[in-house]
Amino acid sequence: MPSIFIIEDDRSIKILYEKFLKLHGFDVVDTAINGVEAVEKFKNFKIKPDIILIDHRMPIKNGLEASKEIIELDKNCHIIFASADKTIKEKALSLGITGFLEKPFSLEKLIDYLNNLFAKTPC
Repeated sequence: MPSIFIIEDDRSIKILYEKFLKLHGFDVVDTAINGVEAVEKFKNFKIKPDIILIDHRMPIKNGLEASKEIIELDKNCHIIFASADKTIKEKALSLGITGFLEKPFSLEKLIDYLNNLFAKTPC
């Protein structure tokens, strides 16, 4: 079962992702509400998650900053950006993230995207 770390400051979206992903067989190992919390939690994972689903616009530290730090800690991590801010897509991809989903997207699209990713690079 693929493990996922959700980084999202909108509580309702975070809960929605968490419940929907669990319903579809993913193991949500933890969540964070901002980039600072995300980086700290990532450092402390004994077993790193298979994928990180991260928002861009968050308080304290945004998704780009957090992703950059996480990638510096683990170059093999898979980060999927989920953001309505299309202007940062190129910058996010240049950091080495795995993919970018433009909000709004359906939860089915998220599941399809993750399933395709894991079919190509199994855990």
